[in-house]
Formats: sequence, structure tokens, C-alpha cells
Amino acid sequence: MSETLIRLNRAKIIEDDDVTARIKSNLQFIKCSCFFCGRRPKQQKESDRSKSLVGKSHLGRRITVRLRVMGLTKQYLRYAASAVFGVIGSQKANIAYVNLRGGERGRFVAVAACEQVFIWDSRKGEKILILKGQKHEVTFLCPSPDGVHIAVGYEDGAVRIFNLQNGESNVSFNGHKSAVTTMNYDGLGARLVTGSRDTDVIVWDIINECGLYRLRGHKDVITQALFLKDKNLLVTSSKDSFVKWWDLDTQHCFKTLVGHRSEVWGMVLLNRENRLLTGSADSELRAWDINYLQEEKAVGEPKVKKGKTLLDDEDDDDEDDEDESLEERILSCKKAGSILREARDRVVSLTADARARVVACHGNDSVLELFTVLTNEEVQRKMTKKLKKAKKKAAKAQEDAGGEEEAAAEPVVEKMLKDEIVRLTNIKASAKIRWVDCLSCAGGELKVALLLQNNTIETYSLKTSDKTPAANKTARLTLAGHRTDVRTLAFSSDNLAVLSASGDTVKVWNRSTLQVIRTMACDYALCSLFVPGDRQIILGTKSGKLQIFELASGSLLETVDAHDGALWSLCLAPDQRGIVTGSADKKVKFWEFELIKDEGTGQKRLTVKHTRTLQLEEDVLCVKFSPDHRLLAISLLDCTVKIFYTDTLKFFLSLYGHKLPVLCLDMSHDNTLIATGSADRNVKIWGLDFGDCHRSMFAHDDSVMFLQFVPKTHLFFTAGKDRKIKQWDADKFEHIQTLEGHHREVWCLTISPSGDHIVSSSHDKSLRLWERTREPIILEEEREMEREAEFEESMAKGDAPVVPGETEGEAAPAAKKTVETVKAAERIMEALEIYKEENRKKEEHKYACESAGKELPPPKPNPILVAFGNVSPSRYVLDVVKKVRSSELEVSLLVLPFPYVPELLRLFNGYIQQGLEVELVCRCLFFLLKIHFGQISSNQMLLSVIDELRTNTLSKVREIRDMMGVNGAALQFLQREIEGKEDVMFFADATGRLADKKKKRRRRERAVLAIA
Repeated sequence: MSETLIRLNRAKIIEDDDVTARIKSNLQFIKCSCFFCGRRPKQQKESDRSKSLVGKSHLGRRITVRLRVMGLTKQYLRYAASAVFGVIGSQKANIAYVNLRGGERGRFVAVAACEQVFIWDSRKGEKILILKGQKHEVTFLCPSPDGVHIAVGYEDGAVRIFNLQNGESNVSFNGHKSAVTTMNYDGLGARLVTGSRDTDVIVWDIINECGLYRLRGHKDVITQALFLKDKNLLVTSSKDSFVKWWDLDTQHCFKTLVGHRSEVWGMVLLNRENRLLTGSADSELRAWDINYLQEEKAVGEPKVKKGKTLLDDEDDDDEDDEDESLEERILSCKKAGSILREARDRVVSLTADARARVVACHGNDSVLELFTVLTNEEVQRKMTKKLKKAKKKAAKAQEDAGGEEEAAAEPVVEKMLKDEIVRLTNIKASAKIRWVDCLSCAGGELKVALLLQNNTIETYSLKTSDKTPAANKTARLTLAGHRTDVRTLAFSSDNLAVLSASGDTVKVWNRSTLQVIRTMACDYALCSLFVPGDRQIILGTKSGKLQIFELASGSLLETVDAHDGALWSLCLAPDQRGIVTGSADKKVKFWEFELIKDEGTGQKRLTVKHTRTLQLEEDVLCVKFSPDHRLLAISLLDCTVKIFYTDTLKFFLSLYGHKLPVLCLDMSHDNTLIATGSADRNVKIWGLDFGDCHRSMFAHDDSVMFLQFVPKTHLFFTAGKDRKIKQWDADKFEHIQTLEGHHREVWCLTISPSGDHIVSSSHDKSLRLWERTREPIILEEEREMEREAEFEESMAKGDAPVVPGETEGEAAPAAKKTVETVKAAERIMEALEIYKEENRKKEEHKYACESAGKELPPPKPNPILVAFGNVSPSRYVLDVVKKVRSSELEVSLLVLPFPYVPELLRLFNGYIQQGLEVELVCRCLFFLLKIHFGQISSNQMLLSVIDELRTNTLSKVREIRDMMGVNGAALQFLQREIEGKEDVMFFADATGRLADKKKKRRRRERAVLAIA
């Protein structure tokens, strides 16, 4: 088999004669190999079979042109990720109510599921939509105010915005260096603020799809960030114990609240944004009153000078006061008091409904505390009642005194915080709460969604108008996942069913649909298998019991007290007549299957009969039969593997060499090899003839938890605590591929009898299905791809580009340098190179025509321009700039070296004159002028270009503005015309007028009833 692989990584190789000759000779040499007849040219040598040429691109990125001829070598097939299931909601990200296709409010909830987002229908308990991620875990969710989109923050600091109608993501932002911890939209949904573990706050423009600015000032993880609706202000809280107020017009922090003794874990704005409620590491919810100060002076208006008096000292004091109150010019924030929570630990999450009428908070326990915020009218009524009571009390006290004393003064009742924020009720969940979201619905109904720490979603409903509101549980999603980690997996013999068992339940899944077929309660399971025939399953438990379940009825047939210690391992005999068990009680027991008559039902049922016991000196961790039933391998706590003859139980071999206990082992189908995986992170491959160690390989960065051979091959898979699953070749001792996807330790995996499917389980509560594809793996290619990925990652982690002349302050550019921005800059440079080359060709052709005195045939255009439909070189440059993601445009231009900028400015002038993409061109132009101002202004050649740009840009922008104004006026005119003709009100006016009509009708009805 021959293969030619040429990789051109968007870079340029200098084509000298030597390189061209080498490529041509290699291509001719490849053609000589004939796959059908198997003949090879005599001159072929092993050293000639792989040749590679290495060059460098403009920005120093490596580029490899590899020409490789493969003989008939061993072929491996790639395993690819197929599905994620078993996880209902990940703990890292919050839960949020969403609207789908105008459905019922409060019916659908969005939760993170590792790197994906699941939308659940809480009424049906079904998964409605999956928003696919890439490889990083989801850390925060925020639905947009219009309910059409949802913003998703990831572990690597990226933010993607998904459309909830079709599940697609067209907008993504890259600005943070680490996990996104909070996100919020402004009132219109046009801006998004994100906070991260890297202590930065970034404001993004959703409509223009770009970053506006980065705000620096906090010293720890950002826990909350909120826009104010009426003012262009932002308030942020952090684990550094501070709450900061930011003026977004000037992008600076104008006020810092320092009244917290420890981390601020959450905050909400109440009372039409006149009150701030914060939750900290103690049992208090602190309230702060916000007073917005009105600006009386116009901008630039001078202050009124005071006349000089004799009291000079007092004047000095006034000036000092003015200096001190500079931060009070926008708003003042004073502590109004605090509310005591019932829980004594820290606030885990604090949230309010959209109208800020109900506040929900909880700690590390299973109790959710709900508070209601009274309106001004309700508070006033309450205060009037209090005043009446106080007056009565005072009058009674005066009567008791016998009226001797003079009339007491009018009693005064002070308004307290507890009069404005009242405890509503508590909701007791079935487990510890991790996140909460609440939603106010019509009729005073409050819906609450809880994401619990045991992979469960619960929803509650209560009437806030009731005197003593009681919460009713409306849904509990538990079926699609386990409460605790899955510690054992098994495939059925027909490859169709998958068994997973955890600390309290065992589930059987349909592999093709990923639906749960059976769920049965069990003890803490450590190992499992399907009984031949796939009608029963057997579990080995932590308490040393064997549990036998029947799948048809989902019932527990029998519990056998098999061992005195944890039953770590279970293996089916190759003759399928029995099993062997290994336990921490230092015994290996042999069992045979038997059918006995059930005393209760009179039906025959399966049981196991104990036949033999092998006593050992150490705890047994793993047992395995050889496929020919001749040998039994047992791994012990003393780091050795002992091999016995199955029939006589005589000792045969001892395999020693591991430094820590062997946690897993398996034997190949032909009884020649045994592979062992240990807590010392190594995998050793041994021969079963003499017990010699063929090879020891450093397999994982943490303990090797599971190992299994692919049926009928010498390939095997290992799973480790380093979150990775790896495939190995036991003959060549080579690492074939790594399956990355799990975000926590991988506990176990199982391979289907056909070898086409793998299911793995992890501490992240997810089960993952992997499928064998038809795509072959070329090992050299895999290693090259790994090296390139490392190189690209290191390049992205390099120093961020700096704007010349700028010092680091509170505000900074939002985007960051990534591999994508570097590639985008390279594409722009290549397009400019092609433009220059085509211009040079035109000049040469023009000169040649003048010299010859006749019209010569035009030069051939660049193949890339032909591929794009014979576009002009200048238009090709514009197309390349247009294809750069809006959120990455500024950083891509920042990475661009200055020698390319003059040519780009001349092109921009042409685009603006032609009216091509004026908005995009102006954005690029202003950014380039800002960052290269010094070099551009000092370049005499560019002065004329800049002058032309100034006049052309102003005129074109005015034209566009006028056109938009005319279009806006025309649309308003059309709206009025249609309303006048059909008497139909558009948009928001319609609902308002409809409500007024209803009110008038009700008044008329009441008047009629009163008269009657």
C-alpha cells in the first residue's frame, strides 16, 4: 500500500531547485511501487521510505512537507468519541431556566454535562437538545434576555453563544486565560460581561461580535458581575472580599466596598437597583443602600467660586471634604443592615428572579432559603400597622399610669431591613444543593430548579401570595444517571446492552439508543458481569456479597455471602459454567452456576454454588482466567502477580517488578501474553511461557485503573487516573492513540465482544461511548500531530502582543492571542504577498508590451485567485479580512508586522472609494491607526494616503449614516400607514393598549354591577 502525505500548514516554503528536485524524485519514486503486483523497485532502501522537508512561515510557525511510502505494515483503526451519557448535570456549571420555541415558561432547564450543555424537559424527564462543546468543560451558563440565545463559558476561558432554536453556535469569544466563573447580559442583550478565575472582567459587544474592554482590579476569582439597567455602570464581586463599582463610560473603578471580612460569593440588585444584597462566608446577607447622585453641572462648566470669608480654616475643611467625596459623585453606597440565614456556612449561590421580588440562597447543605422583597406600598402598609400598634401600646401604658403624667410624645417606628426583606419559606431537597435558579410566573407562582451534588435535578413550585407558602416538588430527574461514581462496567455478549453499577444502583443501557432499560437498587458494587445468555447479571460488592439480578423482571434473585472482605474482582470461566471471585479477605473462590427451584414461586432460578477455595497470604486485587482455562492469574497487595494452574491450583509463575500493587491485568486471546497495570503508573507485558517481562512502559501520569485486551488481537486499552484512555500494541510495545474526553479520573472501561465499541466511566459522573471507525492510524502521523499541537499551544501561551506606547492600567483590550489569531494574521500576510506578486507581474507585463511594441498574452494569475473564481488580488485581500472572526480581528491585526500595514492602508482607501464593506474597513483602519500611530505619522510616503483616507472615510460614513436615517424614517412611516389602515398596533404598543382596554372594560362592568 502506498501513501503520499503532503502537509502545507498555510505557510510558504522557498522553492529552490534542490527542494523541487527532491519532491519530483520522491513523487516518481512513489509511482514505482505497485500495490496490485506487490513489486518494489530495487533501489528502494529503508532509509528512503520516509522523507520530510521542513520550512518556516512568516511568523516562525513550523511547516512540514512529508512524502512517505508505506509498505504493507500493520494497520490500526481509530476509535472516536460517539456519545456522552449517564450525566444529568455537572457540578461545575449552574442551572438555568430557558425558553424553547415559545414553550411553557419554567418547563425547560439548561445544565452543563461535561463539555456539552443539555436542555431537559422537566415535565417529561427527557433530553430535548444537546449543545455540543469541544473538549473543555462548561463552567457557566447565562440565557439571553430575549430567550433565543444562551451564553456558555468554558474551562479554558472561551465563551460561545448558542442559538436555542437550532443548537448552533456562530459567535465565540476568547479573552480569559482560565475558567469563566460568571456571566451576565445587559437589559437589551447587546452586551455580555464575563468574569474569570484569572481575576479579569471583560465586556463583550454581542451585536458587533467583539470585545470592548478588559477591566482589571480584583485580586482573586470573580464571583458575580451585574450591569445596571438605567446607568452605564457595572458592579463586580470577588473572592478578594471586595465589591467594585465600574464606570463603563471611562472604564475605571470609581468605588470599592470594603465591608466584608471574607470572600463575597454572590450578590443581587433589589428595589429597582437601589439596594445591593451580598452573600459572604458567614451567615449574614449584607444589604447596602445605593443613592445615585444627579449631575447638576454640564460637562466642562466651571465651578462657582465662593467669596473669601474670615473663617479660612472652615474653608480648608470643606476643600478636604470635597477631595474625600470624589468617589461619591456618581453614587453613594451605605450599609443598611443584614439578614441572618439559618445556615452557618458560606453562601454557595445567591440568586433572584427576573423581577427581583424573591431571593434564593443556600449553603453546603440541602436547605434552600427563600426571602421575599416587599414593594414600597407593602412596606408602607406594614409600617402603618406597626405605628397603630405602637400608639395603642403607648395609650395603654398611659392608662395604666393613671393619667397622672403628661401626654407622652407621638411614638416613632423606625423602618428596619427585616420589614423590607421577609423570609418566605425553606425548601428541603433530597441531597446537598449545588446551584439554584428561580422564575416568577403568572398568578404569583414561583418555580425553583435545583441542581444537586448527586447528579440530580429537582424542580419545585410554590405560591408566593399564600400566607404560609408550601413548596411542591414538581419533577425529579434521576433516571438518566447514577447518584455516585460508576465503578464497574460490562458488555452483553450480543454487543447491545451495557451494564453500569455504582454505590447504590445498577443500570442496564441500550447501547444504540443510550436509554436506560432497567434500574435496580444494589449494594456498593465493585465488579460485575453478564451471565451467559444475558438474562441475569452478577455483582460483587464492597461488603463481600454476590448479588444476582434477573433483567426481565428487574428483581434481585439472591444475595450470597461470598467473602468477609471487599469483593474486588469477578471473572467468568472460559467454559461459561462458573465464575471465580477474589477478595480482600485473601481468598479466591470458585463458583458454579446452578438452577434451583424457588421456594416462593416454584419457578427455576439461577444461583451459584461454591466449589473450591484458594487461600493466599495477601489481599487479592484482581483475578483472571486464561482463555484456554489452563491458568489463573491473581494480583496481590504485595505488588506481585501469582499464576496458578486452574485444575490443580498448583503454583506456576510469580511476576514481580511493579513497585506498587497491580490494580488490573488481562491475558491475550492466544494465551501467550499477560499485561499488568499498576498504581506505579507502569504497564508491563509478560510472556506466559516463562514469566519473562517483555517490556515495561510508562503508561499514565497517575495510577493505571483498568486494562483490557481488544478481543482476538494483541492490542489493549488502559484507563488511568490522569483522565486518559490509551491504546497500546503488545507486540511492538507502541502507544497507538489516546482517547481524551473525561474531565476526572477514569475508573473503568469495557470493550464489546466484537471490539467495535468501548464504554468508559469516570469521576465526572459521565459514561462515554467510543466507536471503532474505518479510518486508519499512521503512528508517525499521530506523533507529528501531537508535536504540532504542543507547538501551537506553546505559541498561544507566548507573550501577549503589546500596543506600542501603552502602559498597563485598569482597562485593557479584551481579546487575547490564540492559535486562531496567529493563523488569521498569516492568512492576511499571504493575501498581501499574492497582491504584491500579481501587481509585480502586471508591471512586468506592461513593460514587456512597451518593449515589444505589441500586446503580449497576459501572465497566468495565481492558482488561488483562479480557485476563488478569478477574483482580483485586491478583492481577495478583502475576502480574507472578511473571513477573520469578528472577535479575533483586532488581535490578528495587532500580530501583523508593520511592513504589511502601508500596503493594507492603500487597499483600504480603494475599498472605501468603491463602497466595499465600509464598516469593516473603517474598524480595521481605526485600529491600525491607533496602534501604529507613531510610525504612520512619521512616514512621509503615507501622508497622502492618510489624507485621502480622511476625506473618503468621512464622506462615505456620512452617506451610510444618511441612508440608515432615511431607511429608519421610511420604516416608521410604513408602520404608521399599516396601523392607520388596519387599526393594528405593532410591537410593544399593542400589549400596552390591550391592557388599558381590559382595565376600562372591567371598570364599566363594575359600574354596571354597582348600579344594578
